[in-house]
Amino acid sequence: MQVRPLIALLTLFTAMTLQADTTPASSTELATVGGGCFWCTEAVIERLPGVKKVISGYAGGQTVNPTYEDICTGRTGHAEVIQIEFDPTVISYEKILEVFFEAHDPTTLNRQGADEGTQYRSVIFYHNEAQQKAAARAKIAAQALWPDPIVTEVSPLTKFYVAEKYHQDYFRNNPNQGYCTFVIKPKMKKLEQKGVIPKG
Repeated sequence: MQVRPLIALLTLFTAMTLQADTTPASSTELATVGGGCFWCTEAVIERLPGVKKVISGYAGGQTVNPTYEDICTGRTGHAEVIQIEFDPTVISYEKILEVFFEAHDPTTLNRQGADEGTQYRSVIFYHNEAQQKAAARAKIAAQALWPDPIVTEVSPLTKFYVAEKYHQDYFRNNPNQGYCTFVIKPKMKKLEQKGVIPKG
């Protein structure tokens, strides 16, 4: 038996194992949620450490390639949603849902404030079974925050449609627009004061 080649192989295997164990995960995951106007939810969620990208869009309906004008009719079945790309080594899916339930009123059916219609419904579109189970747990945990029953829909994501370019990063690009001034800014300030999101 040749000892030296065997030792060399064991040394190489050990080095490869250590390298694999210490290499940080670089993959990201996706989450898709809707909590009323996507301008609001986008502005809140993109503040979270570990969130790489937030895209506003539409999901949950039957109309193919819907436009914003289609969505506004309330007849497409789609909800205004955001799709979140996040690093699970920095922020968990559960934490994102925790902030989601703090950032909107999940007890009002098909409505957020003055925005009314099925397109403004509270919804979590899960991407896999693990997210489905996490969403169910998050609803139960969030109920302690609200005196009325939570009506958030939990459904599988079938298709996500990216919204028009002018909807992306809307709050960041239009901070002085009326809706941003009177709806989004006060919400952001409240969440900052509660420590739900970091100060911008």
